[in-house]
Amino acid sequence: MQLVTEDNITELAAQRWASAHDPRTAEVMAALVRHLHAFAREVRLSEPEWMAAVRWLTETGQISDEKREEFILASDVLGLSMLVVQMNHAFDAKATPATVLGPFHIDGSPEKEFGGDMSDGLPGTPLYITGAVRDLDGSPVTGAILDVWQADEEGAYESQIPDIDEARLRAKYATRDDGSYCLRTIAPKGYSIPMDGPVGALIRGTDISHFRPAHVHFLINAAGYEPLITHLFREGAQYLDSDVVFGTKQELVVTFEAREPGPTPDGGESAEPWLEARYDFVLQPV
Repeated sequence: MQLVTEDNITELAAQRWASAHDPRTAEVMAALVRHLHAFAREVRLSEPEWMAAVRWLTETGQISDEKREEFILASDVLGLSMLVVQMNHAFDAKATPATVLGPFHIDGSPEKEFGGDMSDGLPGTPLYITGAVRDLDGSPVTGAILDVWQADEEGAYESQIPDIDEARLRAKYATRDDGSYCLRTIAPKGYSIPMDGPVGALIRGTDISHFRPAHVHFLINAAGYEPLITHLFREGAQYLDSDVVFGTKQELVVTFEAREPGPTPDGGESAEPWLEARYDFVLQPV
């Protein structure tokens, strides 16, 4: 029988987990044990602190459900999500950079025609986002699917609103033969991440801003290209330099240009002032 000591516990535990039948699981778990033990040693983790961490993780799981991903939110505010994005999406310099998915994406958004309104009458300044999806050489990407979602004027996503049983501020659009797309929505606003759970409780004990700058989410898929998860941020918006999830990139900041009542990019007419943002997405080939 081998006696366990503070000096040998790490290697004993790592060796056990290295016996995992899947080689990648063995590699990951053995490394996790070593890094976790190194963290505990560095901060001299106390038993009350260990118990507080266990309770925090328990509460994070309890508040999560099919609409709320508190663990993703925790990963986001710790910068882990953006680190994983950066490591796994080292695109060509000409390609549109990726950013975090966030905890509020919902599968199965309705399909909209060119210029279709995903705001469906919700209050807010009309915003048209137009442009094209292209490859690295500038050629149009036909039939690319843009899955788009955003928060409302109160900073709430559909998944945060009880008793919503239909799509709200989310839709899918397909590019035309020339790669062009056009969608209508409302101008997004900056908002606070959910502060009523374990992540919010942790942040309240710091000077960290809990706000995100105004943005619209995009998930773009096209045959032969890497999927692109990204945002478009409004130029001049608050919190661009202090995004709580570290998602802001200069290449994704766009101007929302003011337009007078009149013709709109979808071929229609607007009876009220509206905004237009223009952006060409560039995809990375597989």
